[in-house]
Parts: sequence; structure tokens; C-alpha cells
Amino acid sequence: MCASELIAKARAGDDQAFRQLTERHRRELHMHCYRMLGSFQDAEDVLQDTLLAAWRGLDRFEGRASIRTWLYRIATNQCLNAMRAASRRPAKEWDVPEIQPPAPSRLGEVAWLEPYPDALLDGAIATPPGPEARYEQKESVSLAFVTALQLLPARQRAVLILREVLGFPAAQVADMLDSSVESVNSALKRARATLHRRVPPNRNVEAPPAPASPAEQALVARFTRAYESNDVDAIVALLTDDVRVSMPPVPLEYLGRDAVAGFYAAIMSANRQYHLVPTRANGQPAFGTYLRAPTDGIRHGTGLLVLTLTDDRICAVTRFDNSVLPWFGLPRFLPSH
Repeated sequence: MCASELIAKARAGDDQAFRQLTERHRRELHMHCYRMLGSFQDAEDVLQDTLLAAWRGLDRFEGRASIRTWLYRIATNQCLNAMRAASRRPAKEWDVPEIQPPAPSRLGEVAWLEPYPDALLDGAIATPPGPEARYEQKESVSLAFVTALQLLPARQRAVLILREVLGFPAAQVADMLDSSVESVNSALKRARATLHRRVPPNRNVEAPPAPASPAEQALVARFTRAYESNDVDAIVALLTDDVRVSMPPVPLEYLGRDAVAGFYAAIMSANRQYHLVPTRANGQPAFGTYLRAPTDGIRHGTGLLVLTLTDDRICAVTRFDNSVLPWFGLPRFLPSH
């Protein structure tokens, strides 16, 4: 059934036709909301609001653009509304009372960041970007890129994503935002400048190994062995000189091998035995982390680690709390063995 027939049926109240019309775009819209908000859960909430608004407003769809473009217009404005309505979330304090971390190198600017499961990426980036896109799809889902987006003002963020990640023409973006082409181009210029200052391009950085390649698997295996054996020296040997460890929503950040070594020395005491369960997040290797209880041996989920790789080293480790584990199909605890 063609789109026009589905639209006619949906306008007549056929919710099955509406689902058929919109379901093919659901995952990419979720990823768009995630890039805008930096939060997997907030993206899900806003996506539901987007689909409800589309259902209620289908009579106003004029057909000047595709259904996909119309849905992106609604989703973008729903994200902007959510960002205006949300109060600034406070950062969380360190909450492991038996461990005192060293003084951080700095406090992170983006605390409310969440990971995105690779299991959902297939449908999220299935549609090829437009010809004006500047970012590769793999780069545009990375934690580093999503973090940098959160540093942009809301409308600049929307313009940069729509223009340079998704490749929509400036005229379409202006229509989506009820703006002018000149305003869109100006916002894009400012967004580019901010990203360049925050994340300057480094042409000397080596590309990471390909996902699931022998090189990536070897590096992941070495990290797993070192982490599970509490071998701080072995962990540090895998890191770049400028490595960064962060742990949103706790704002502590540790920069450089010496600072990171001090952090891991503090958390890896002899009586804390970790177990790592591999997964993937944001196109990067990741692990559910589990801590063995000293009494019954049950391993309790403590969080999710995401590794950012460059060549044969790890340049960033991002830790998220255990509330994200279910998104990756990981249990809250593992039985003893």
C-alpha cells in the first residue's frame, strides 16, 4: 500500500495504517531525539510525544515534504520544547561510601549523558544521510560526538544535526524550525565554531580498530583480564597519554594516565572482585560491570563501562550507573559460581 493510501486510511482513524506509515521511521527518530537530548530514556519519552502529535495532527499534513521529513519536523520541535521545559538536573555525588576517590582533574560540563545500545543502531541509521551531511554515521553516534552536541545551544544543536548529520537542505531545515535560510546558516556557522573549539579536529589521531576485528577483540580481552584481576598497571598500559575517565551523572573527570592510575588504584582494592560482561554502546565496546558480594558470592551490577579506542589503545573510559543495564539486556545481578 502506498503512502497516500496509508495517509488516507490513517486520517479516517485507522491506527494500524498510521503505525505502518510511521513504524519504518521509529528507530531513526529515536536516535535523532537521543542526539538532541543526550538521554536514551528522554528520547523514548519525546518519541512517544512525537508520534502522538503526528497522529493528532495528520489532517494538517500538506504533503509538501515526505512523511519522514514531516516527522523530523515534529520530533525536533518536541525536543526543543522538552529542553525548554526541563529544569537543569543537578549532578549526582559520588555514592560509594567505602571508597574515597582522589581529587578529579576537573568537573565535567555534561553530566546527564546516557549510552545508546548498539542492538538498536541497525534501524536507527538505516536511511542514508542526505548529500550535505558532513559526519559519518559511525562518528555521529559516538559518545564523544553526542557529548559535544550537548554543549551547543538548543537551536544550534538542532540545526547542526539536521544539516550535517542527516543532510537535510537548509531550506527544509528552515521550514522545520519556522525560521529563515539565513538564520539556519548563521546558527550552523556558530555551531561549527563551538564544536571546533570544544572538540578540535586532530588529524594525528589513529582510527580505532574495526568493530569485532581481531585487533579490537584483543584489546578488549586485555582490558577485561586487567580489570577483573584488579591489575592497575596492566590497565594503565592500555591507555593513551591523554586518556579521560568520566562517569555521568557524577561529574568527576580524570585526565591523563597518572590521574587515571590514581583513580583506579582507589577503586580496585583487593577485596573487590569485578566481573565484566561484554556488550556494545554507541558503536563502541562496552561492559556491564558486576561486583561479587563477599558473603554469598552473588555478583551485583554496578554500572556500564564504554571504551573509546584509538589504534591499539584506549583513549577514554565512560562509566554509567547500573540503571542503564536493562537497556542492554543485562541483568541487575548474576548468580555465584
